[in-house]
Amino acid sequence: MTTLKVSVNEGKNRTEIKNLFLFSTGKTVSIFGTAIYQFALGLYVLKLTGSAISFAATLILGIIPMIMINPFAGVIADKFNKKRLIVSMDLLNGVLLVVVYLLSNIVGFKLWLIYVTTILMTVFSTFFGVALESAKPNIVSKNMLMNINSISKIIDSVSSIMGPMLGGIVFAIFDIRTFILINGISFIISGISMMLINFKQFQQQSNEEMPKEKIHFLRDIKEGFHYVMERKNIMNLFVLLISLNFFIGFTLTVPLPYIVNTVLKLGSKNFGIIQGFFPIGMIVGALMVKILTKRIPYSTLLRYLSVSLSTLMIITGLPVILEKCQLFPLFYVIFYSIVMFLIGVIVALIDIPFSYIMQNEIPDEYRGRVLSIGISIGKAMLPLALVISGVLLNYIPSYMIQILGGLLFLLFNMRSTTRSEINLNKVSIDTEF
Repeated sequence: MTTLKVSVNEGKNRTEIKNLFLFSTGKTVSIFGTAIYQFALGLYVLKLTGSAISFAATLILGIIPMIMINPFAGVIADKFNKKRLIVSMDLLNGVLLVVVYLLSNIVGFKLWLIYVTTILMTVFSTFFGVALESAKPNIVSKNMLMNINSISKIIDSVSSIMGPMLGGIVFAIFDIRTFILINGISFIISGISMMLINFKQFQQQSNEEMPKEKIHFLRDIKEGFHYVMERKNIMNLFVLLISLNFFIGFTLTVPLPYIVNTVLKLGSKNFGIIQGFFPIGMIVGALMVKILTKRIPYSTLLRYLSVSLSTLMIITGLPVILEKCQLFPLFYVIFYSIVMFLIGVIVALIDIPFSYIMQNEIPDEYRGRVLSIGISIGKAMLPLALVISGVLLNYIPSYMIQILGGLLFLLFNMRSTTRSEINLNKVSIDTEF
């Protein structure tokens, strides 16, 4: 009997390792393909039109549809078979790019074709991302869930560093049509690797086993909102994540490039170096997260992280105050690189356990909707933060935005972090009201 139990466990472990390997391979191909494609395509549009507005339009078309479609993607992920959805979206992306390659050779690579392709890729990638995120607890055990979230974050971070770099190389060496064909084939390979994953290995109830219901998008999305609103503990974590997106956008995304390039005049090359330390920090945070959360209760860690992040936001304005001291440019580059690295570490330490908690606490039938609602609100808050920050830069000194943003982030989150008790080992959240 013991031998049989050991044999079953070994079989599960092998399947889990295979699932993790295939997930990592498929996501790497998919995410890298998208990142390289978007950057190379943006450069192509800029070269084709010479218009910064057209270049910006390609970036906007990769964001706005995602925000609008996310809640609907969450409903589909909850109601349909996740494996079929994930595989079909990868294959659709691949087929789309192969068709675009063929069309571009017939009618030419026109601007309208680029825009239509970008929108469709954004739609397919949104459905793919939501379904894959909500399916993680079904392909690995609870013990490995933190690992798969860390690997996922590392893949995202590495692609944000390497994507523009490889995109620039691809744009310089390859014909854009040839790269589109290669990228289409890579998506198909990703779809095949996802097809080999066992999505039912750790699933209590599969989508096929659930009673079939008609989809009512508005009602189903509303149910997702109600699920979050009725659970104040989960709501507190969503507030933290949304405020994190808002205040990083408010204090860093607009003011930092302005300070580095306009106020301190360090140049775009140094700004690129500074910016590159953020994803490096996220990679380090992803590697540290499991060790730290085992030693420190996550509620305690959250309080430390909130204070630390607020402090880092505030001190990003310090070089502007010290500008008259005429320090060496290298000092500013090192200072901001360290700050961005630490912010990257903190963001990873907040974000990865958040995903872990949501994936464990939310049942299969609600997980896609709840996660997609949080992503949509978080993404929607970013443009608002950028607009407010950009307007304020015209009226107040840039360092005041960092001080204001840091203080508001601290005040905004201290109440929710001090009243939540989160135990990652038990995957439970106790909140006092």
